[in-house]
Amino acid sequence: MSTKTPISIEFFPPQTTEGADKLKVVRSKLAVLKPEFFSVTFGAGGSTQERTFEAVSEIQHEGHQAAPHLSCIGSTRAHIREILQRYQSSGIRRIVALRGDLPSGVGFAGELRFANELVEFIRAETGDHFHIEVAAYPEYHPQARSPRDDLLAFKRKVEAGANSAITQYFYNLDAYLHFRDECTAQGITVPIVPGIMPIVSFSKLARFSDACGAEIPRWMRRKFEAFGDDSDAIKAFGLDVVSELCERLIAEGAPGLHFYSMNQAGPTLALCQRLGLAA
Repeated sequence: MSTKTPISIEFFPPQTTEGADKLKVVRSKLAVLKPEFFSVTFGAGGSTQERTFEAVSEIQHEGHQAAPHLSCIGSTRAHIREILQRYQSSGIRRIVALRGDLPSGVGFAGELRFANELVEFIRAETGDHFHIEVAAYPEYHPQARSPRDDLLAFKRKVEAGANSAITQYFYNLDAYLHFRDECTAQGITVPIVPGIMPIVSFSKLARFSDACGAEIPRWMRRKFEAFGDDSDAIKAFGLDVVSELCERLIAEGAPGLHFYSMNQAGPTLALCQRLGLAA
C-alpha cells in the first residue's frame, strides 16, 4: 500500500479566455502529481459563480475530481439549492463550503449567515452526496472574537456534517499542531489538511498575509527583506522554508497537503519534487 501523502490543489476561476487557456496548460502540468482533487474558488457573494462552474466542468471532463467552493454570504436558500442541483447533475461529489465575504456595497447578508448553516443546508438538500470540506484557521479567523469562539465555530461546522477541513495557509508549524490538539480535545476527529502557500514574491505574500491574518514569522520577514529585489534568492529561500514546513507536517502525520497554486504550475511542482511527492 502506498504511503504517499495525498495532495490537492486550488485554482481561482480565470476571468478571460486567455486565462482559461493558460489554466488548462497549468492543470495538465500539475495533473502528473495525481492530486485527489482540484478545487476552484468562488468570488465574494458568488461573483465568479459561472466561471467556477465552467472550470470545474472542464476539470471533470479531463478525468479529474473537482471541488467547487460554495459561499453562502449574500445569497438565498433558493439560489444555493439551484447551484447544488447543478453540481449534483454534473457529477460533482465534493464541495468546499464557506461563509465567504460580502462584496463591497452589498447590504444583504444572506439567508444563511454562517458556514455551519450552509453545511447543514447542503446535508438537508443532498444527503451524503457531497464530501464537504470546510475552512479551518490555525492562527484563528481575523474576525473571531477570541480563539475559543473560533474553535467552537469550527466545531459547529463539523457537527453540521463536514467530512474534513482545509486550513488557511501558515508558516508556523506550532500553530497547526496546537490547533489540531485543541480540536482533538474538543472531540473533533475529521481530517484537518494543512493549506500550503508556495512563496514566489515576498511583497505580494506580505500584503496578502496582512489582509487575511496569516502570520509571517519575524525571522522570515527579516530574511526576505534582506534579499531586496533578488527574486531568485527569494524563490530559493521560499522553496527551502515551505518544503521544510511540509516535511515536518508529513512527519507529524498531517492527513494531506492542500496547495494554493495561484494558477501557476511551477511553485507547486517544485515543492512536490523536493518532497518526493511527484509521480
